[in-house]
Amino acid sequence: MPGKGALARGYRGLAWRVVHRAWQAVQQAGAITAATPAGRRFAAFGPGSVIAFPTGALFGEAWIEVGAGSLIGAQVSLTAGLVPGHDLGGSPVLRVGNQCVIGRGSHIIAHHSIVIGDDVFTGPYVYITDQNHAYADPDVPIGRQWPSNTAVSIGPGTWLGAGVIVLPGAQIGRNVVVAAGSVVRGLVPDRCVIAGVPAKVVREYVAGDGWSRPAPVVGDRT
Repeated sequence: MPGKGALARGYRGLAWRVVHRAWQAVQQAGAITAATPAGRRFAAFGPGSVIAFPTGALFGEAWIEVGAGSLIGAQVSLTAGLVPGHDLGGSPVLRVGNQCVIGRGSHIIAHHSIVIGDDVFTGPYVYITDQNHAYADPDVPIGRQWPSNTAVSIGPGTWLGAGVIVLPGAQIGRNVVVAAGSVVRGLVPDRCVIAGVPAKVVREYVAGDGWSRPAPVVGDRT
């Protein structure tokens, strides 16, 4: 009967609204801010900043600083140290600046020093770490060799596209665009566009000339 079909659709619509409103309430209640117990576990958690719910892995908060007005997306992992409870000394090892946006599902894994400047935006599923597996001894399983740490910095105003990987030792300048899927290592100058695996400069800003492509390197066929 037509009446039964309309009634079923009405029930489905009501159930849909109830579920989605309940989920929105859960997301709001589960978000981490400076005023929540979870926010107070951080070394610093600036006013106006929020970590969306559901979160990814969070541990070592006592060695993590989040600036003011930053938005950290859902399912983002922020960790300091190898495992929960790892004592890293007296200074924070992970700093996220003011007014940053960290995309959904990203992982920022710090052991030594990761500094993210103000106004850094990332796409989803970005991975940033300052630790590499060691492989000096060819007879010992890689996972059992003591890892090596090298500081990472990302300059203010930089944008990291979706799926970017930032490796230990990367020093990215200010106002840099990192193309989606790039793998970044080493030094990256200010005001340029980098892309690739490993990432290379594909455009750069030259005062007076604007954005231009760098001169090709002799013998470089890329």
